[in-house]
Amino acid sequence: MKFLSDFVFCLLMALFVIPARSQSQPEELGLVRWLRDMNSAQEKSKSTGKPILILFQEVPGCSTCKNYGEQVMSHPLIVEAIETYFIPLCIYNNRGGSDKQILDYFQEPSWNNPVVRIVDAQLKEVSPRLNGNYSAYAMVSKINVSLIKSGKLVPQYLQLLEDELQAQSSGVESLTVGMYCFWSGEKTYGKLDGVVATKAGFVNGKEVVQVQYDPKKTSAKIILEEGRKSACADAVYLDKTQKLDASVQIERKSGSGFREDREVKYYLQHHDLRYIPMTETQSARVNSALALSLEPTIYLSPRQNRLLQKVKSSSSKSGFENYIGKPISTGTKILNDSAIN
Repeated sequence: MKFLSDFVFCLLMALFVIPARSQSQPEELGLVRWLRDMNSAQEKSKSTGKPILILFQEVPGCSTCKNYGEQVMSHPLIVEAIETYFIPLCIYNNRGGSDKQILDYFQEPSWNNPVVRIVDAQLKEVSPRLNGNYSAYAMVSKINVSLIKSGKLVPQYLQLLEDELQAQSSGVESLTVGMYCFWSGEKTYGKLDGVVATKAGFVNGKEVVQVQYDPKKTSAKIILEEGRKSACADAVYLDKTQKLDASVQIERKSGSGFREDREVKYYLQHHDLRYIPMTETQSARVNSALALSLEPTIYLSPRQNRLLQKVKSSSSKSGFENYIGKPISTGTKILNDSAIN
């Protein structure tokens, strides 16, 4: 009897465990909650007015397909944007049946790398087909273009994300500026268009702010001119590879070995917003807004704002993590948990 009861117990456990495993999403799909049926997607599109975002994906797939799922389709702000503004639908490009029918309808090749299409409820194209560029920047850019073509405003957090990813994709430049107080420096530089990230620290024992910026949108000269207006540009530290326009009136010093301060983003460190996972550009803008007594939440997504309300309403902050200086990916779960189902 004991053997029989053990057998029955194991069988019951298997019934519970196996379905749970089978429901786990393939890595090629990332963390977006996809529909798998076109009819359901069209019905939801008609009832909500939202376009359908279709991911044609190989499952199981090659390294390109897996990386697309793990990096692009798992970025918390991309996941949120797709689930908020679109009806997400995934079509496997290496299957038969209904997947193959949809594949043929759109004349998509089988066993292909990831392709994204955004269509309306009648399957008419909203924005051009995305293929061949598997970067997060390309995905966010497509999302924003589709929002504009659908007559919607691009939210601040998505425009900021596109700018940041574009800068990272094309290459950022760095400027190390000396000043009397690096907290004031982060306040000054963090608000500037084209600035991607700021870090407070030291070079040769002197307070500095390391500014990363997009050279296609701003320049060292413009940044330093803004710094001088706030008395936050006493000197610039250059390594052997860096050159500065001769017309820029500032003391030039040689120096390397930047050491980050233990308390970067001073104003953010002393606010509940420190518990919110953000991108580097978001944290720079939010820190500056707090310092200038401006509204910081305009730079956040709805899920980030919902998490902030949860933090504020909690009597104890011990259960929350300080995300300053950490990649936004480390807060993926807590942001996804803030979704309204």
